[in-house]
Amino acid sequence: MKNLLPDLAPLKRSSDFRLLYFGQLISSFGSAVTYVTLPVQMYQLTKSTVMVGLLGVAEFFPMLLVAFLGGALADRFDRRKLILLTDTVMAVVLLGLTYNASLPRPLVWPLFTAASILAALNSIHRPSMEAMTQQLVLPEEMTAVGALTSIRYCIAYIAGPGLAGWIAVTFGAALAFGFDAITYLLGATVLLMMHRATFHGGEEGGITWHTLVEGWRYALERKDLLGTYLIDLNAMFFGMPNALFPAFGDLYGAQNVGLLYSAGAVGALLLSLTSGWTKKVSRHGLAIAWAASIWGLAIIGFGFSSNLWPALLFLGVAGAADNVSAIFRGTIWNQTIPARLRGRTAAIEMVSYLSGPYLGNAEAGFAAKLLGLGPSVAMGGAICVLGSLLITWALPDFRRYVAPAVEASGE
Repeated sequence: MKNLLPDLAPLKRSSDFRLLYFGQLISSFGSAVTYVTLPVQMYQLTKSTVMVGLLGVAEFFPMLLVAFLGGALADRFDRRKLILLTDTVMAVVLLGLTYNASLPRPLVWPLFTAASILAALNSIHRPSMEAMTQQLVLPEEMTAVGALTSIRYCIAYIAGPGLAGWIAVTFGAALAFGFDAITYLLGATVLLMMHRATFHGGEEGGITWHTLVEGWRYALERKDLLGTYLIDLNAMFFGMPNALFPAFGDLYGAQNVGLLYSAGAVGALLLSLTSGWTKKVSRHGLAIAWAASIWGLAIIGFGFSSNLWPALLFLGVAGAADNVSAIFRGTIWNQTIPARLRGRTAAIEMVSYLSGPYLGNAEAGFAAKLLGLGPSVAMGGAICVLGSLLITWALPDFRRYVAPAVEASGE
């Protein structure tokens, strides 16, 4: 049983990591509410899966443009101050969404605008958060940190979507967006309580073109890192059905849309709560490849589901598989990338794991219009499985990757 339970050592050892962890749990809970409320409100206003999918496009381009600058900023300036700044501005944007939702006839364009701004701000927030976490924990604790981070995410994205669906239907989207704004401010307050004075990235000088491309050059030269990026990008682009959940609400009941968003997080949470075994795994590349393939197979099952409970079961399996991939990808990144480059490579990682969902949501919206909901989802899952196999075969450094500590001990 001890080998199954999650490793709590990072939370016990570092008080600052505890504050960071619970502060982000608060803001993640609010983010999960907006994550559901925004596409649901778009579908309510337009009745179009394409318009819901285009929210992903609106998020993708600002994320792509700002991410590399955000990574460089995280390596150059105090990472906590960057997070505090972005949390505050995000709260202001959400108050704007609250005002729009409270109008007698809410406008559509503010939803696209807010989605774009939030994605840009997140492109500064996430690299700083990833890089700051590396400064708070020990290298050998990274697998445990990955599992704990997943637990935090899952708790937020199990309770958040259900709450969002209930609030949006009962009280309207305005209250949901306002709730998220408050959680960002609370999360920022917790960060101010941390004991360590500064979290400077360590990079000296200004931000130059060389600074921006250095992280890219490092990542592309390491084929094991490249594999972690590509395999997740493939899985999320072809196998991400989230943009279609509001439309699936017409099949399973509008009141159950929140359950579709939460199901993957439930599976991921169950995996995280039994994640002690992950520290025994040394072949991280192969573990990621297997997890991505299982994700695709589960998405195929979801596409063929005609009833709610099988659909939720397959989404739960998909969430558990995605969580395995996330734990080992995060471990590879945090154990092997130098702290000096951690912000910039975190930006590349963010592009890899967000480009797929953002563009995949748009792809899903158009595919559903052409093929129908179920067939388009199943086809995407099949392509995901095939792509995972091809990427693993094409990158031997990725599939042969062994955790450094295990390799050093001869295991």
